[in-house]
Amino acid sequence: MQVVFLSGNRGKVGQLSAGRIWLCLTAAVLAVGGPTFYTGYVAAAYFASQGPELQVERWQAEIERQEAELDATRAELQQNVDALALRLGQMNTHMVRLDALGGRLTQMADLADGEFDFSSPPPLGGPEELVPAPESNRLESLLDSLEKFDLQLSDRSRQLEVLEDLLLNRKLAEEVHPEGRPVTSGYISSSFGERSDPFTGRAAFHKGIDFAGREGNDIVAVASGVVTWAGGRDGYGEMVEVNHGNGYVTRYAHNAENLVSVGHTVKRGDIIARMGDTGRATGPNLHFEVLRDGRAVDPRTFIN
Repeated sequence: MQVVFLSGNRGKVGQLSAGRIWLCLTAAVLAVGGPTFYTGYVAAAYFASQGPELQVERWQAEIERQEAELDATRAELQQNVDALALRLGQMNTHMVRLDALGGRLTQMADLADGEFDFSSPPPLGGPEELVPAPESNRLESLLDSLEKFDLQLSDRSRQLEVLEDLLLNRKLAEEVHPEGRPVTSGYISSSFGERSDPFTGRAAFHKGIDFAGREGNDIVAVASGVVTWAGGRDGYGEMVEVNHGNGYVTRYAHNAENLVSVGHTVKRGDIIARMGDTGRATGPNLHFEVLRDGRAVDPRTFIN
């Protein structure tokens, strides 16, 4: 095959064979595409050499991110476990106090042995079918169960208080009304009501009356009842609280030493503590409060 062409200048006739045409086309393609092909080849070789290192760096970054998330999850879990341990300790303390009170009330009521046994768990029974739960929800489910248990404890406490009131009304009707002085010696150094705070000098409300005396003087119960608190309390120092039923509660604070424990029954005139200056006190004295239905009232009414 040949290609014939005419020259416009001189009218000459030229001829090209097919082989020469293909040779020219190939040379043109190589001239244009060669640099592009070479550039692509070099780039591919470069990225091929850099690919594994980049991939390793990505994996390392992903591992570091997952480790950070794992550390945060562990910290949150530890906080939940600490909160759970604190709640269990508080509930256990509450249960011990309720068991002690329940045991004393059972003795006071002369109930048959075994009818109310506060020294052992109540008998339980019945078939049980486990409810499957996702692993991630176990801690939340446990916290919900503890919350329900806390509510049950509160309800049990209220029931014991009702039982306490009934027993005291039946057996100690004449002794449960607060009456008399809570100290064997001493004088009233501060009255009930508004006064200047001994620490700040500002006006403040005093919920009880103070009896000044000597360190170690006897403190006595002004009525029969059940001890519901014996220990330290903010501002009060060492304090004894006695529930007398019928809505009456008395408090004896700033003690050097408490001689009774939670759950003990006391009678009017029993020595329950020694005078001291623990808590928010400027010297040895007894801070004496009388509460009726949860509200502080003037103790002078009962002392007189």
